[in-house]
Amino acid sequence: MEFTINDFTTEQLDEAERIFSRPCSFILGVAKLEQLPNASVNEIAFAGRSNVGKSSIINAVTNQKGLAKTSNTPGRTQQINYFNLDDKVYLVDLPGYGFAKAPDKVVKQWQKLIFTYLQGRPNLMRVFVLIDSRHGVKKIDNEIMQMLDKAAVNYQIVLTKIDKISAKELEKVIEDTKKEIKKHAAAYIKPLITSSAKNIGINELRAEIVSLI
Repeated sequence: MEFTINDFTTEQLDEAERIFSRPCSFILGVAKLEQLPNASVNEIAFAGRSNVGKSSIINAVTNQKGLAKTSNTPGRTQQINYFNLDDKVYLVDLPGYGFAKAPDKVVKQWQKLIFTYLQGRPNLMRVFVLIDSRHGVKKIDNEIMQMLDKAAVNYQIVLTKIDKISAKELEKVIEDTKKEIKKHAAAYIKPLITSSAKNIGINELRAEIVSLI
């Protein structure tokens, strides 16, 4: 069964690992659109349902355990967080959508911030939409995928936490995800499968990011 999105060469994987061994630091938390940094640096964004593992993926990709703050409480990330990888690319952690433990008014403000950012950021190279492999693509995931289609924003599905399901379950969720992807014009054709806990698929994700920048 195919577990990677691309057949990266050893050289490409080594180069990705080398680039992501460089300094990466938190630079900015954005609560309002006017706080966004100048659009002169390419950006890669990570989106997903609350508690899907965005912070864990960012920590794994950058090989820094405490870079992005993780939490077991859904909706903990309430702003757009920017991380600077050696002045080469900004990694952008978007607030989790859905199931946020916050007043409806606050949730709607987050959603407006996210959606406006996604539709109007000219230097946004790709959005990685993280999906918990235990649950697959849900209605709320489809909603953001449809919005990305409409805005013509290139995005790619990343299945997370694959260490928590069986091989048979993983095979099914991969096939179901591929079928769902075919319905969306702006989605990259193949999903990437990852486990930040077991370091599975992390360097392939790095290599995909490097290919974009």
